[in-house]
Amino acid sequence: MRSIAACAALLCLLAAPARAEPKYDLAKVVAECAACHGPDGIGNDVEIPNLAGQHDRYLYLQLQHFKSGRRPHKEMRYESRHLSDEEMQDLARYYSQLPR
Repeated sequence: MRSIAACAALLCLLAAPARAEPKYDLAKVVAECAACHGPDGIGNDVEIPNLAGQHDRYLYLQLQHFKSGRRPHKEMRYESRHLSDEEMQDLARYYSQLPR
């Protein structure tokens, strides 16, 4: 009887949804981007593109291309090297929701 109760408790634990803990701090990642792209997604220089209001899919693909080297850009390749796919998606969503 005891083993049945232990098995039932184990099954309940395994079936319970895991609590999603943030793996990273999005605000910290955005702060790194803001050094060049501004806190509002508006580039600090004419050479730096505005990210605010861009389509999230476009931004996500560009980050992927920078990371892979498909789109050559020294600084962006360096900055994107440590971004996970989830971080790229969240960054793209964040900047796409900012007003132009």
